[in-house]
Amino acid sequence: MTASPTADLSAAGVSIWLDDLSRERINSGAFKHLIEDLNVVGVTTNPSIFAAALKNGESYASQVGALAEAGADVDQAVFDITTHDVAQACDLFAAEAKRTNGADGRISIEVDPRLSRDTQGTIAEAKRLHAKVQRTNVLIKIPATIEGLEAITETIAAGISVNVTLIFSLERYRAVINAFMLGIEKAKEEGHDLTKITSVASFFVSRVDAEIDGRLDELGTDEASALKGKAGLANARLAYQIYEEQFSSERWQVLKAAGANAQRPLWASTGVKDPNLPDTLYVAGLVAPDVVNTMPEKTLLATADHGVIESDTVTGTYAESNEILNRLDALGISYDEVVDQLETEGLDKFVASWSELLETVQTALDAAKA
Repeated sequence: MTASPTADLSAAGVSIWLDDLSRERINSGAFKHLIEDLNVVGVTTNPSIFAAALKNGESYASQVGALAEAGADVDQAVFDITTHDVAQACDLFAAEAKRTNGADGRISIEVDPRLSRDTQGTIAEAKRLHAKVQRTNVLIKIPATIEGLEAITETIAAGISVNVTLIFSLERYRAVINAFMLGIEKAKEEGHDLTKITSVASFFVSRVDAEIDGRLDELGTDEASALKGKAGLANARLAYQIYEEQFSSERWQVLKAAGANAQRPLWASTGVKDPNLPDTLYVAGLVAPDVVNTMPEKTLLATADHGVIESDTVTGTYAESNEILNRLDALGISYDEVVDQLETEGLDKFVASWSELLETVQTALDAAKA
């Protein structure tokens, strides 16, 4: 055992990323504590995070004023503000990126979620974001919609590193890995340095339990109650089984020999939503080599305070995990229906947060012009 639960987690092969970013956090020096004391080695963002940062932060006033004076519209203002924060965070984590040869020290920024069903629009926006941030350790987040799969391939083929987000189903995860490998194959053909391209596949966890547990409560039986809080871990653990299978395939060995980096699984939505469940459930229950766990600050602090970290809580659980999903199916809870619903709801939430972000920035622009 090492000095702390977060150090234990890192020693077990889990990269700890923070699911939060704001200019106040950057300017305050708070990341220094997170990096040095809590083993944080990367950052993810999403529209909700930026909406909260812009609504509650005073540190954006100067840039908003300059944008208003320059006549920027709200879309351009949001683009400039968010890419500025991400670029600054990239600089803070540049040493970590160098130390890990680009595996960690990564900062994610998401394509406008209104483009999630627009393949070509997503590709164009991914390239625009990458060009604006101008940092080698940025990750462009693209939702794993059907329309997003080609966008993932083409963005990676252009030599741009990608965080594939909003994955709920095992079938879609397989499609994401295929899209990633297609992108690496095309990047290889086009002469890109494969060692410089990284990717993570963000598999969402707690939202699965939130939806399925609600359905189990409606059933109200002892058998249903016994399955509460188990589907999220089971689903993610089976995703890791797919990761092991796909990245030991002959197809991958060819790409690995050419210098390609495997697309690591990233556990997202790891904040526990049910207060009756342990607050470190989706951290301690998903320890495995070569994964990322991106945590909201509350979950990170809980892990640091009282997390109990074992060396591996994933491999060896696949039969049990399959059995949990089979038992849910026997109770009439449709896995396909649940994951399809969660994807739709997830996209709707992202768009709603983006609309809130636009409204907040427009209000600030109007105030600056007054």
